[in-house]
Amino acid sequence: MSEVIAALENLWPAERAESWDAVGTVVGEPDQEVTRVLFAVDPVREIVDEAVKLDADLLVTHHPLYLRGTTTVAASTFKGRVVHTLIKNDIALHVAHTNADTADPGVSDALAGALDLRVVRPLVPDATDPEGRRGLGRVCELDRPLTVRELAARAAGRLPATAQGIRVAGDPDALVRTVAVSGGSGDSLFDHVRAAGVDAFLTADLRHHPVSEFVADRAQSPLALLDAAHWATEWPWCELAAAQLDEISDRHGWGLRVHVSRTVTDPWTAHAASTATTDTSGAPN
Repeated sequence: MSEVIAALENLWPAERAESWDAVGTVVGEPDQEVTRVLFAVDPVREIVDEAVKLDADLLVTHHPLYLRGTTTVAASTFKGRVVHTLIKNDIALHVAHTNADTADPGVSDALAGALDLRVVRPLVPDATDPEGRRGLGRVCELDRPLTVRELAARAAGRLPATAQGIRVAGDPDALVRTVAVSGGSGDSLFDHVRAAGVDAFLTADLRHHPVSEFVADRAQSPLALLDAAHWATEWPWCELAAAQLDEISDRHGWGLRVHVSRTVTDPWTAHAASTATTDTSGAPN
């Protein structure tokens, strides 16, 4: 396993993760043999059960299992049960989180690729990268101009289906030529998005107050916001990462069998469209 982990660490060095993050190998014996690898976004029970059924030796996830630390791995807790199941079935767990977000290529490159966008540059460049390719988010160009409505439809059709779908803030009929994208939660990047001068920003987990303030300033930044499900914006990275490891395996003759989980672990399971009307006083009719 040590050779495979070294390859993963070379793709996503732990020192490039944020200081608050928890990346790297969580469970696993350094000397155990690895023949089958499963990539997924979340280290949750459904994914671990899938790894067991697949007879995987290594599970690689984007999200950490223990981000804030813990005092117990008791099997009576859901995270403890994950640890127990992994160990009992000789499955290692490795996490690449913010170090995969800023990688070249990284999470936002995979998101851009899923939407057929041409990456121009990082949205927030990594100052330690002399080539200017690493960083958070990506500034992209469309293959042809689309309306915001058409771009939202493309995202809904290209990203994995979730209960949320794609929400839009802004004029649905405005033309879009340039787009900023960031996999995962992105409303902390609004200042960078404004500075990039793009026509739209596609990300996830957009909150009411930041969005309200952002769109209220449309005279200064008349761009559209597209809000997808967190899981959906990061899942394309699993396919990218699996392809990267597959290429390394072929180059070294390891013979790894690399898989991508298609189990939907987005926590939202249903969506009911609003049907009530509202009068000008704000009270539902």
